[in-house]
Amino acid sequence: MSPITVYTARRIITMNPMQESATHVAVRDGRVLAVGSLADMQAWGNFALDERFAGKVLMPGLVEGHCHLKEGSMWDWTYLGWFDRRDPQGKVWPGLRSMEAVVARLIEVASRMTAEGRPAGEPLIAWGFDPIYFGGERMTVTHMDRASATRPIVIGHANGHLMNVNSAMLRIAEVTRDNEVEGVLKFADGPMAGEPTGELQEPAAMYLVLRKIGNAGLLAPMTEAGVRSFARLACMQGVTTATDLVNKLGEDDCRVLESVTGDEAFGVRILPAFQAFHGTHGAPQGAEHVTALKARNTDRLRYGLVKMMLDGSIQGFSARLRWPGHFNGAPNGIWVTAPSQYEADFETYHRAGLTIHTHTNGDEASEVAIDAIERILTKAPRPDHRHTLQHGQMIDAPLFRRMASLGLCANLFANHLWYWGDQHYEMTMGPDRANRLDACGSALAAGVPLAIHSDAPVTPLGPLFTAWCAVNRVTPKGRVLGEKERITVPQALRAITLGAAWTLKLDHEVGSIECGKRADFCVLEDDPLAMNPAALKDARVWGTVLSGRVFEAHPA
Repeated sequence: MSPITVYTARRIITMNPMQESATHVAVRDGRVLAVGSLADMQAWGNFALDERFAGKVLMPGLVEGHCHLKEGSMWDWTYLGWFDRRDPQGKVWPGLRSMEAVVARLIEVASRMTAEGRPAGEPLIAWGFDPIYFGGERMTVTHMDRASATRPIVIGHANGHLMNVNSAMLRIAEVTRDNEVEGVLKFADGPMAGEPTGELQEPAAMYLVLRKIGNAGLLAPMTEAGVRSFARLACMQGVTTATDLVNKLGEDDCRVLESVTGDEAFGVRILPAFQAFHGTHGAPQGAEHVTALKARNTDRLRYGLVKMMLDGSIQGFSARLRWPGHFNGAPNGIWVTAPSQYEADFETYHRAGLTIHTHTNGDEASEVAIDAIERILTKAPRPDHRHTLQHGQMIDAPLFRRMASLGLCANLFANHLWYWGDQHYEMTMGPDRANRLDACGSALAAGVPLAIHSDAPVTPLGPLFTAWCAVNRVTPKGRVLGEKERITVPQALRAITLGAAWTLKLDHEVGSIECGKRADFCVLEDDPLAMNPAALKDARVWGTVLSGRVFEAHPA
């Protein structure tokens, strides 16, 4: 019989309503054997007592139900975000608070690349940029050509739905005034009227560039180093189970995933979702491919999810909104996948028995998804399907009630309350709709299974910060957006553990600390249930335990 290890802790938050807290947990074969007091452990016979967590708090390993592994590899490129950001090595990169500061960083990097003798055709790639913070000023080729008019430059926006390129990249991509692809912006007036501005919105337009430089800027290369960097970030944030919610799952991608997760020293369970949006893959072939991959599942790698996409980004003004549309009068957004194509493909994946996660940001997109799924479920009922609307930022109470009746889950992008809450209030939605942004309270009131997420690298990986957003709903300017939509700390902790596990069909294995489940723990220096809710984001993470293996976070 395998040996038993018993961990003692200051407190164990189990997330099991039948036994909410304990002081000891027994682990055997990577699973939880018993939870309770020391006397409860002794009933199982001999064990080794491990007291390294005696002064710490254990809770279930945190589950990030919507993120991307490129959070690890993006740091090979230049960061241009507004907010300070910590990289996988713990270094904090200062945010850039003006368009001039962004251009200055591009000039600095372009000059360094030239001084290092880098080939003139090697692109300068940057990420994290968002012009919405700069009072509505948009970046154009005029800005970017100041850094270089000869070296191609590609900037991915923070939301992942837009990019900017310089004139050199436009030439390489053969994007001219005659290009009619939706999402290629052009100057409306002035000496360059009719010429491309360099801003490209959504996959069809961005593909014109990506086809020339590979996946850089939209889907960062899947590399072993990048996946390992992601694991370091996950450990620092207490995450033991994480998604990669857009992945082509080609053979090279799968090889990297299987190689890295096959290493016993790798400390996070990965669930990659097959990229099935924008008509990039035929639905029947995609369904067969994902179904076949499930035979290769291990503890640390789980195939079986499908990711679809309907609209774009609210702050990028490419989301689809119902009447009265965008608050600043911008035209309605882009259908990344045509609604009719979405419904046809969704039905194929649904009938194949796969779990589908759909990106919907604007409320029109959410309503279109709900309508389509309702028609499909009428034709092809499937108990416990757990299809999930991802982001769902503008879903209102009536839509949540419809979701509950259909068995749909919601994974809401609560980090928007902090990162773009003021912009949504002032520019994209206006006060009324901004107050129902990421309406966690309404979702729970309607009985919709709830998770919340970071969408890293759109915002930094960190479920406790995401929980803080949902609990406090405060913006950088001190606004409280929709006080009645606040949820309690216990509800938020459930959303980043059992709630997220439910949407991934893993709640029978992870999300709570109870007999039979994986021995996955988030190890904390602080007790999130004893802290002031306003300080929840500051709870310190010591490390994690994954299936019984202990991983200490590298200190920043």
